[in-house]
Amino acid sequence: MTQPIATFFGDDEFPITWEEGQQQLLWVHDDLHIPNPVSPMYADIGGWWLKCDYMFRRFGTPFASDWIVKIINGYVYTAAVPATKGLSAEAFEYGARYTPRTPLDDNYAAEIGGYLGWTLPYYAENFLDWWHGRLVPEITRNFERFDTYDYENASLVELAILLEDAIDMHDRHWQIHWVLNFAQFSATTNLNALIAEVKGEGDHSALMGRLQSSTTNRNWDSIEELWKIKEKIVSSPNSPVARAFEQQSAGDVLAELRHADEGRQFLDTDIEQYQQVFGYKSMYAHEFAFKTWREDPSPIIEAIRGYIETGYSFPDEIAAVAKDLEAAKAEVMEGVPEGEDRDRLAHALDLSLRMNPLTPDHHFYIDQGTNARVRLVLIAIGKKLTEAGKLDDPEDVMYLKYNELRTLMAGSNSFDQRELVGNRRDEREAAYEIRPRDWVGTATEEHLAFPYLSLWGFPEKLYRPQATTEDEVRGLAASAGVIEGTARVVLSQEEFDDVERDEIVVCRMTSPAWVVLFTRIGGLVTDAGGMASHPAVVSREFGLPAVVGTSDATRRIATGDRVRVNGTTGLVQVLS
Repeated sequence: MTQPIATFFGDDEFPITWEEGQQQLLWVHDDLHIPNPVSPMYADIGGWWLKCDYMFRRFGTPFASDWIVKIINGYVYTAAVPATKGLSAEAFEYGARYTPRTPLDDNYAAEIGGYLGWTLPYYAENFLDWWHGRLVPEITRNFERFDTYDYENASLVELAILLEDAIDMHDRHWQIHWVLNFAQFSATTNLNALIAEVKGEGDHSALMGRLQSSTTNRNWDSIEELWKIKEKIVSSPNSPVARAFEQQSAGDVLAELRHADEGRQFLDTDIEQYQQVFGYKSMYAHEFAFKTWREDPSPIIEAIRGYIETGYSFPDEIAAVAKDLEAAKAEVMEGVPEGEDRDRLAHALDLSLRMNPLTPDHHFYIDQGTNARVRLVLIAIGKKLTEAGKLDDPEDVMYLKYNELRTLMAGSNSFDQRELVGNRRDEREAAYEIRPRDWVGTATEEHLAFPYLSLWGFPEKLYRPQATTEDEVRGLAASAGVIEGTARVVLSQEEFDDVERDEIVVCRMTSPAWVVLFTRIGGLVTDAGGMASHPAVVSREFGLPAVVGTSDATRRIATGDRVRVNGTTGLVQVLS
């Protein structure tokens, strides 16, 4: 095994219990997807990692055979399992228990790379056709059954069977996710490598980040529809609906709308239609414990209110993104003479750009849409169990595990469900007070070479300089520009209403549900993420200075602090 660069196996503040072979792996805190303590139900049946072995098997990757999870002090940590014993026999043997279908040995790793290199270009060339022609129709057909199901009048046993079907749907959609993800990731990686090869070594990260934007995708569709609703409202400034949106919070707006006939009609038509298409998401998509916009329209109302307040123009925004993308494309080709290198670079650029919409689109259909529909089935079951007196709150199902819920539904459980749920709620609440480490285990050059780690900001996070004073917070330079302003720490969706125009939002992580804030804030600082993470990409699209991957900004910056965010250097300074 290569000599470790660094190790961390636990201490009094962050104790860790290890199984044999685990310490030799590099475990990274998954703050990119799950910055909060994870719920037992999501960890059991919802995790993105549950189908990772499918990706590694299907593509034949020599650098890893699986991507596994360990829950430490309530937080999700992930590690890549090596496909060879060369890194660590102990880690290999530990991981091999999770990948029984792949005959792992040093010979496999040495030879399978040829298969990967042989097939991957075909995926890159053809995946978009498969996605639009075959896979999206399959996903939407699956969704139709759940979206039209009569949850209220279904029996508990019918909902139990529906849950099994929802899990089957989830597993299939996440298989699609990993084919899409690796095909797209490979196209982006290939482009980045060619830029460095053709244009010379150097820091091209800002340019490569700009090249990840797109102007046609489901995320922009959702924003455009909100903007259309906003335009409809402001076209009749004296209407009851427009007057309702003069209120200062989503809750107050909703109350006003519900008191007027025109307001109720607006909720039953415009808002309901929006929810039917774009409501299947929550504050954090990789979790079942957060309400969806389908259940609670408050985030939609707040987004529209914010658009009215700021005079947000979707056409201007999309034109600015398109202009910057064209400029970035020109910059890539600038100075590259005619010939084979220019042709290779142009082809790689075209493939990567055509793949760009897949990032927000797969979030819409899979990360958000699929997980949301599993949640809605679970909540329907929770309501039945609450009505039957077995639970106190429909949300309690999130604090059970899969088989615990099944035995509770059948009445064959041997445990006290209320005590179990209460204890787990307390444990999850207590975990919020723990500061999770960025990584644990053993870091080596080979571990850090795992391609996907760049999404979490590695290896930069391991080597970045420490802040020189207590008033400095260091992260990754995600979106260029410098801005000073008042900080607003946002840890929950309920706090969206509190965000004022031009404030600098400080949060753990963002998801597409957070885009409603991007039209009125001045800058962004996150605990989590790398250059290709959601907050980095969307900040660049909206032209907001942003620093991501700070690890602890939400603990070191307070609401009301005056801060300077340098999205070019990755430095955040607390001025007062």
